[in-house]
Amino acid sequence: MTDPVTQAEAMLARGGRVLGIAGPPGSGKSTLADRLLHHFGSRAALLPMDGFHMANEELHRLGRAGRKGAPDTFDVDGYLEALHRVRRREHDVLVPRFHREIEEPVAGAIRIAVGADLVITEGNYLLLPMDRWGDVAALLDDRWLLRPDDAVRRARLVARHEAHGRTPTEARSWVDEVDEPNAELVLGRSIRATWEFYPG
Repeated sequence: MTDPVTQAEAMLARGGRVLGIAGPPGSGKSTLADRLLHHFGSRAALLPMDGFHMANEELHRLGRAGRKGAPDTFDVDGYLEALHRVRRREHDVLVPRFHREIEEPVAGAIRIAVGADLVITEGNYLLLPMDRWGDVAALLDDRWLLRPDDAVRRARLVARHEAHGRTPTEARSWVDEVDEPNAELVLGRSIRATWEFYPG
């Protein structure tokens, strides 16, 4: 079976540049992106969808803070504009990074060099054919979808929430009430991927 590095190299050989890695919460998207970034080194750059989380202040104003991470809690227009700017290759592009330590995005934290051969973008909703998310897939040269073991994925999520301050009960409740509906949406509604990957 093809491994991720070989798959990414094949995309580059075809003349592609922007790789999208989609998957439900806790599926290992960031881990896979980090592996590719390590392999390709200075040739690669990251454009994380999570950087486009709405700020907590805005989520509270909209009454959506209790389900942060749902499709309508992201600045999808800002994310699409960043993708367009990266594809135009007119200049370096600065994009935000989401910091779990403060649960907020930080603007201009990542520089995507105009000369980067490979731009990796990863997030839950890259292949979701609804609302403005439906415009993302056309901007990706290769579309991957991660389908991990559900029990492993849930355990990762609970551990992540506990590591960032939630009690075990709070962590399990958040996974059940917020993360799982989002996971079902991603796995049930995402359009056909170029490649589906089944991490352990």
